[in-house]
Amino acid sequence: MKFSVIGYLIGEGFRNVFKNLKSTLACLGIMCATMVIFGIFFAIIENINHAIQQVEGTQAMEVFILKGTSDDRIKELGEQILALEGVNTIKFKSEEDAKTQMKQKFSTSPDLIDSVTMFKPSYVVTFTDITLMKTVRETVNEFDDVASIQSSQDTVNKLISIANGIKITSIVILVLLVAISIFIISNTIKLTVHARRKEISIMKYVGATNSFIRWPFIVEGIIIGVVAGLISILIVGGLYNFVTGKIVDSSLSNMIGISLLEFREMFTMIIIVYSILGIGIGILGSGISMRKYLEV
Repeated sequence: MKFSVIGYLIGEGFRNVFKNLKSTLACLGIMCATMVIFGIFFAIIENINHAIQQVEGTQAMEVFILKGTSDDRIKELGEQILALEGVNTIKFKSEEDAKTQMKQKFSTSPDLIDSVTMFKPSYVVTFTDITLMKTVRETVNEFDDVASIQSSQDTVNKLISIANGIKITSIVILVLLVAISIFIISNTIKLTVHARRKEISIMKYVGATNSFIRWPFIVEGIIIGVVAGLISILIVGGLYNFVTGKIVDSSLSNMIGISLLEFREMFTMIIIVYSILGIGIGILGSGISMRKYLEV
């Protein structure tokens, strides 16, 4: 395709945008609303996932070793645990370390702690993926010289359920928002196409191909989608910074001990998502609206 033809098609697309300004603004407003809702939901999902990752990092399993186990066997046991799939790090805790930790926890009764003799050496195990904690626990429980295992399995199960629920919900909402946007933009552009149906008929009569007729409307759809995306980023960014600023200034942030993502940390991903949504929805919406008028 020659550059002059490409320039003409792009120019026609821009002219279509301004020629049907009322329809364009209506479509732009509805698409912005849809994309802002998606952006807010995306930010919430990203922060929930971020929070879950922070909580995951605090979840550990403690493997207690039988008293009297030799140092060589303790070292070997640590190597066995570290070699398991899903294990991130292990940290050895001696009997003295365990007693010191307990003294710090019950600083008001140090004599009581000194009289306790049940402290055992242990390994504190962290994970690359907490979904593997159950499997690792079952495997480690079969090792020789393991006295007992403590883990927050119930908390882990709840975290996994929350993460799965968030993923399913986000997919469903994304599909619904994309479907609504395609419907809106296709019907808006359809009005433009209907108003120019005689012109399209004449172009077909003189030999214009379907692609030549379709491209200005595709360009129009892409322009609306991209502009809606840019406006939505500004709105979502402003709202997000305002809300997170209020949360950080309040005591809630310190109480829950979980940090929120900054908007700049999500900016690149939002740009990519909005670009795909805006351009993709514009192309699909334009293609659907043109189908009826390009039938032979």
